[in-house]
Amino acid sequence: MSTMEDIDKLIKETLTEEESKFYDELDEQGLWGMFKSIFQGKLGWLAVIMNIVNLIAFGVFIYCLVQFFSVEETNEMLKWGMGIVICLMINAMIKIYAWMQMDKRAILREMKRLELQISSLASKISE
Repeated sequence: MSTMEDIDKLIKETLTEEESKFYDELDEQGLWGMFKSIFQGKLGWLAVIMNIVNLIAFGVFIYCLVQFFSVEETNEMLKWGMGIVICLMINAMIKIYAWMQMDKRAILREMKRLELQISSLASKISE
């Protein structure tokens, strides 16, 4: 792990102050930072709507679950059970989308770090 820290230190030494500040912003984020990042950018509004739909689907899931255990007929149990399955599928799909967005943002952040490193190296070589 110290090798990575040494490389980061070496890169920061070759960057200008402005580039170094930008490089620090591209540092690896924790889980909560990654989760917050899906609400930023051009598709942030979509993430907000999807999370609202996710909460609604969870509420409907709870309602279907209560109804499932309160009915006695098999046909009614099947209907409420299908509601449970559909709500769980909606929740799973929205969570998969959110995880894919977080992964995409992490990859883009690493690509920007690489671009910055390459431009720094190119300027050093041209000097």
